[in-house]
Amino acid sequence: MKHVISLCCFLAGFAHASSASSQQIAPDALTRLPDADVVILGEIHDNPVHHTNQALALRALQPRAVVFEMLDSDQAARIEDVDRADASALEQALNWGESGWPDFTIYHPVFTASPGAVIYGGGLARAQVRRAITEGAAAVFGPDAGSFDLAEPLDETQQSEREEGQQLAHCNALPPELLPGMVEAQRLRDAGLARAVKQALDETGGPVAVITGNGHARKDWGLAYALNAAAPDVSILSIGQFEDAPDTPTPFDLWLVTPPTEREDPCAAFQ
Repeated sequence: MKHVISLCCFLAGFAHASSASSQQIAPDALTRLPDADVVILGEIHDNPVHHTNQALALRALQPRAVVFEMLDSDQAARIEDVDRADASALEQALNWGESGWPDFTIYHPVFTASPGAVIYGGGLARAQVRRAITEGAAAVFGPDAGSFDLAEPLDETQQSEREEGQQLAHCNALPPELLPGMVEAQRLRDAGLARAVKQALDETGGPVAVITGNGHARKDWGLAYALNAAAPDVSILSIGQFEDAPDTPTPFDLWLVTPPTEREDPCAAFQ
């Protein structure tokens, strides 16, 4: 179920894209990206081509750290001494089969693309995310919530747009009263990723690459926004990957279009 929701969130994430300066690139441009302290490599989770492209970018960047949305800090610690080239050992150490993410074979090339990089987990425990729905992102995040722009409510326009996005993300199956909590959960996850990126920068000096879904990679209100609040001097490059060319400006610095992957109807699970 986690994956279906993640995929649907991608489909809903760009209805109100507002960046006017985004630029389309071809995959080979991922080997010569502009310099930045943080490079966010977005994806649709179950599209193998997107992970091939991320690996291409990582081989060229050779960052000092890579932050994965798919891992929490405990998982990242468990693989410090695991041979990343050994897919089976890595998958087992991460307990990937119980994670709800797509098949590990499409992610493994991403783990091996920058062997000298330190791996960080930017994901949060499901219990924390669920708490944010009822308690709010700031209460769950802790005392640094203000630094990552969680202490204040969103303005009415963004709140409304994000609630609409969450409803579409869940195939119009959510009770309206649940939508504000779902937005809080997403804000928490963005801030959690931003906190992990800041830690990676502080500990390694950067550059840092981030592997995450397009919804978190967007620059207007994704992890980049939270990171900019906490570390305004950090330069950020955000890259999104689409399966269809968007007909409105995208909330990324750069974006590319890839062939779609075959999948079942993501809304079938809600029927």
